[in-house]
Amino acid sequence: MAAPGSGRGTMDSQNQVQSDNVDRLKLLYPNVNEEETPLPRSWSTKDKFSYIGLSQNNLRVHYKGGTQGPGRRPHLPYLHLRLWMYRHGKTHKDAASVRATHPIPAACGLYYFEVRIVSKGRDGYMGIGLSAHGVNMNRLPGWDKHSYGYHGDDGHSFCSSGTGQPYGPTFTTGDVIGCGVNLVDNTCFYTKNGHHLGIAFRGLPPNLYPTVGLQTPGEVVDANFGQQPFVFDIEDMLRELRARTRLAIDEFPLPDDQGQWQQVLHRMVSTYLVHHGYCSTAQAFARATSQPIQEDVTSIKNRQRISKLVLSGRIGDAIELTRRLFPALLERDAELLFLLKCRQFVEMVNGSDAQGCGESSTTCTCAEGDCTAPAASNGVCATVISHTSRERSPHAASNGVTESSSLRRSENCDVEMATDTRPPANGAHAGCEVVVKGMPGVTASVAALLADYTEAEGGCGARASVERMLAFGRELYAMSQKLQQDLYHKSMLEDAFSLLAYSNPWDSPVGWQLEPVRREAVCEALNSAILESLNQQWISPVEACVSHSRELVRRMSRAGLGACAFADLGALLTR
Repeated sequence: MAAPGSGRGTMDSQNQVQSDNVDRLKLLYPNVNEEETPLPRSWSTKDKFSYIGLSQNNLRVHYKGGTQGPGRRPHLPYLHLRLWMYRHGKTHKDAASVRATHPIPAACGLYYFEVRIVSKGRDGYMGIGLSAHGVNMNRLPGWDKHSYGYHGDDGHSFCSSGTGQPYGPTFTTGDVIGCGVNLVDNTCFYTKNGHHLGIAFRGLPPNLYPTVGLQTPGEVVDANFGQQPFVFDIEDMLRELRARTRLAIDEFPLPDDQGQWQQVLHRMVSTYLVHHGYCSTAQAFARATSQPIQEDVTSIKNRQRISKLVLSGRIGDAIELTRRLFPALLERDAELLFLLKCRQFVEMVNGSDAQGCGESSTTCTCAEGDCTAPAASNGVCATVISHTSRERSPHAASNGVTESSSLRRSENCDVEMATDTRPPANGAHAGCEVVVKGMPGVTASVAALLADYTEAEGGCGARASVERMLAFGRELYAMSQKLQQDLYHKSMLEDAFSLLAYSNPWDSPVGWQLEPVRREAVCEALNSAILESLNQQWISPVEACVSHSRELVRRMSRAGLGACAFADLGALLTR
């Protein structure tokens, strides 16, 4: 029997469902690394018996059966055709199954899929369950070794045997049957229309595939691997398993010598405080726990000063202080200096690493007249409301440079402009294409930055600030050419320069760089380099322990231990 047709609209709808799969499945199974262990997302076009037909993005299964070719019946008189249909599907040789594209990853912890019975067909000889790779597909799931199934015609469960056991109710057209695999306990359960039917199988082997089997004409089922919300509340079971795993961790027995463990924990906390430069807290903790501090207090305070500068966005000041306190460190580590300079360029756009209007003030005095306009968020004084609010006036661009209806090229401006009437694809300032010499890749709308470049209606050194930013960019590009070229450095530079292509960089696709949280990685890299230069550990024992724990969880996943899905290190550390 041919599957029900689906029009273009239906297919478009299915494609939209497929495009939404990634986010939904990642919410259900956040610990699964799909590069190593992909999730089942549809039925396999290769791993099926020939009597099975697939449609609707390989989510619908129908029984086409017979030995007469795909979807065809013998050309017989009506009565003979009825007799053929009656006989077809009466023996196990007419059964056919299909497996999903991939086995169930152990890192799911608890895996679940549902099947909606579109039509029970003639007899409803349908089986829903699991099977290992290589199991015969000319059978219903459950009849062969390493195959498990729940059958609709009698409600029996079949575990690697042709003899079933009473398990649940029968199912028919309109019913939704769910199959869940608990990878912590290695058990399988089923649901019917959202109701849990109890455990069907225990002691399951790893690497099982979702499987569906059909046997008689007219049988059609649709699968939901997580593309849509389930009828059964699987999230409630996930919460229960997570709580159970956490309780097992909390109650894990420790050696009797509690004092030794306490000393180890105190030492780890102390080194963490020292590592991150929390000098006063580290000293207080050391006094309370009798833990010695291995680094000189002055050195800790120096690192703390540098870290504060980085975290406040004042990268230029942090670089200068590092050079003064730890001479030759940055000269020895060109890649670290490049990382800092890239961040400095971003902060120049952000306004935190001020250029031209003073280091940290939000207002300035113009060279001509009494200008008291607040400093723009990129350090260029313009008619914008404050650096923090970023509310634009009708005559100010969001990057702090006053807009103008005309664009001119200054004689000493190292910028080439060519008129272009096409609308820019990235949403940048329309009307011109700008190529900044010495800064390849900045070809969109630096026009917003250079508006009224020669006249600078906003006053307050706008021209000087823009010139300084562009000069810094050329210097940064030249620095990148001296490094060993790789995709990481190239991508970092392109992302930073791309900020200049938007009139409002904070709302642009690359605006994520301007978020203060992005400073933390730069701060940690610089702090670790300083510690290494002082022959101290570049990573604190606490963070090393967390990294080791994460690696152990990954290894648990590779070993097929489902509990890895619920070992939530973040939740354990922040409780």
